[in-house]
Amino acid sequence: MDPEPALSTGAVARSLGVSPTTLRSWERRYAIGPAHREDGRHRRWTPGDIARLEEMCRLTARGVPPSEAARVALGAAPGTRTAGRAAGVTPGGPGALPLGEVRPEGRGLARAAVRLDAPAVAELLEAALADHGPVAAWEEVIAPTLHAVGRKWASAGERYIEVEHLLSWQISAALHRVRPAPEPLRVPPVLLACVPGELHSLPLEALAAALGERGVPVRMFGAALPAGALCDAVRRTGPRAAVLWAQSRTTADRALARSVAGIEWGLRGARGRSALLLAGPGWGPEAQGPRIGRLSGLRSGLAVIAELLAGRAPATAAGHPGPAACDS
Repeated sequence: MDPEPALSTGAVARSLGVSPTTLRSWERRYAIGPAHREDGRHRRWTPGDIARLEEMCRLTARGVPPSEAARVALGAAPGTRTAGRAAGVTPGGPGALPLGEVRPEGRGLARAAVRLDAPAVAELLEAALADHGPVAAWEEVIAPTLHAVGRKWASAGERYIEVEHLLSWQISAALHRVRPAPEPLRVPPVLLACVPGELHSLPLEALAAALGERGVPVRMFGAALPAGALCDAVRRTGPRAAVLWAQSRTTADRALARSVAGIEWGLRGARGRSALLLAGPGWGPEAQGPRIGRLSGLRSGLAVIAELLAGRAPATAAGHPGPAACDS
């Protein structure tokens, strides 16, 4: 019979959303460690070991003290007080986020966010971005967790707003730490901005990180850029493309989009215009007019922008719907 597969402490920590230091502390204080370990070898966690850790995480996330949670997870007979506190905990816990099929890192990130464990969230985000790069990390780890928090918040009234705020802050900080590649000379930048009144900028920050990693010059203006400042920024930077993000229909200003698409910049006799790319669910599925494209996904959006920088006009930049940049 084949032995059960065993994982390292680091791999288990990432999947659970805790730090390796926390796992070592639990083992030292509460004897909740690998059931078997050979002398002279690193810890190796079997599925049974991991199941006990998952129970430990579920209980502590519900407010059960770690010592009592460890007794329950290890199968020891808990005291009356512990049994009463843990009795309402169901598998996965009522606070678990509805993630579906995602990478293990996504489940770990969700668990850490629900616990409001900011250091663990930061560590998991840093590892996901380093291991997978901004695109895969955003699409397969970060965005699914954000969507799950949003669904939980929508179904639980005012609860879990603090989880979304902490997670969003940590994601923004992690994306800002992605080191951009050196910018090539004489390549026009890509301008990124949220429309006036729009405060949801994380998908645009993911696009900025992915473009920067590829050495594409980016001018990022973030949330709620006033209309006049947006138009001035386009004239002053002469971007090859301007990406405008709108999360909701109440912030998507189509008149402003047409105005930006019509801006000319540069010296008289050598005037230029930028391609305008609309991103975010607020704009609806269709492009809005000539020289206005519609973006719908981070990975394909990078390809669209690469085409524009190469001097080719993809279908979305010519006013026709097609794939592109960051509705996730």
